[in-house]
Amino acid sequence: MKILQLCKKFPYPLRDGESIAVNNLSRALKEEGCEISLLAMNTSKHFYDSKVLPDALAHYREVITVEVDNRIRIWDAFKNLFSEESYHIARFVSPAFTQKLYQVLRENEYDLIQLETPYLAPYIPVIKKLSKAPIAMRAHNVEHEIWDRISRNTRFLPKKWYLQYLTRKLQAYEIQQLNNYDVLVAITERDLAKFRNLGFRNLGLSVPIGINPDDYRPNFSSYKKHLSISFIGSLDWMPNQEGLMWFLDKVWENVHSHFPELTLHIAGRNTPEWILSLKRKNVVIHGEVPSAKHFINKHSLMLVPLRSGSGMRAKILEGMALGKTVISTSIGLEGIHARDRAEVLIANTAEDFIQSIQYCYQSNGELKRMGERALDFVGQHYDSRSIARKLVQAYASFTVEAI
Repeated sequence: MKILQLCKKFPYPLRDGESIAVNNLSRALKEEGCEISLLAMNTSKHFYDSKVLPDALAHYREVITVEVDNRIRIWDAFKNLFSEESYHIARFVSPAFTQKLYQVLRENEYDLIQLETPYLAPYIPVIKKLSKAPIAMRAHNVEHEIWDRISRNTRFLPKKWYLQYLTRKLQAYEIQQLNNYDVLVAITERDLAKFRNLGFRNLGLSVPIGINPDDYRPNFSSYKKHLSISFIGSLDWMPNQEGLMWFLDKVWENVHSHFPELTLHIAGRNTPEWILSLKRKNVVIHGEVPSAKHFINKHSLMLVPLRSGSGMRAKILEGMALGKTVISTSIGLEGIHARDRAEVLIANTAEDFIQSIQYCYQSNGELKRMGERALDFVGQHYDSRSIARKLVQAYASFTVEAI
């Protein structure tokens, strides 16, 4: 099966959930016998010098990139107040990308075209004009749900109103596009059900993010040292900023008073200056680190205090694959059916987080056993090869029926 994959960002380096999700599935599809080509925006926000392709993308038959300036501009945002279009989506509409897509579709035939997120939906008319291939949308999140949750957590009224306004337009766009997809590949069953409730009527699949367990080498010796906590995530993503600052403002001081020797280590791609300059007791800001796996492996505990967001957190799967004790909110764990005090620790309030950390101090050898159970759990349920095999079977059945 020949698949063209369209991405709104270049999926490398593998330091954020979207890049990990895109890369792991495409590599697994190749291992299942598919021929994958990538057409990706190389955006100003996540620019990568793609002249020399990394070995991590060697599974693609070809990789084509188009530079796209998607920076937020005050004047454009203001004009959008008087438009019906979603500003979230409009920033990814590019004449250069359209032109390159025209060229690629004229020169090649594909069995299926997979869009990574609805930010590529504006290009569906071009695809339908030049190709008979079915269109699959891989929805990493219910996009408007992320912004709805952020707006609900926002207290500053002007900002709250503006976020609600953007959310309504993004929701309208997502609903408008739903039945332009021949196949909708949701990350979780919950997301798929939500899309159904919003009116999606075509073939829907629930296909979680997967990882290759062979890529991870757990360091259980971290449990023999003093407990320390890691936080890692793209820090230009608003839900990560929101969750981290809530934890620092509402939880950390109390945690520090109970456990003064405990340290929190924060890392993330595109860490803004205002986070780099934070001064909190026993909090170390690392900024972007060379290896997320090495960073996670140095600490026994992994923190995921998300209060908004949607879809699945690839970083949680990585933490579990490295045998760490993950402390996450229920929102952070959406799509990952791990059990509290079995494979993970679940905390939703400030008091929950304090109690979870206290549990870690009192558990002695139980934390290492929890990490071992987490490792086994990920291998059983989130192996990318098994996930890709099921997706290929579904795609093959659909394309045969379409013919």
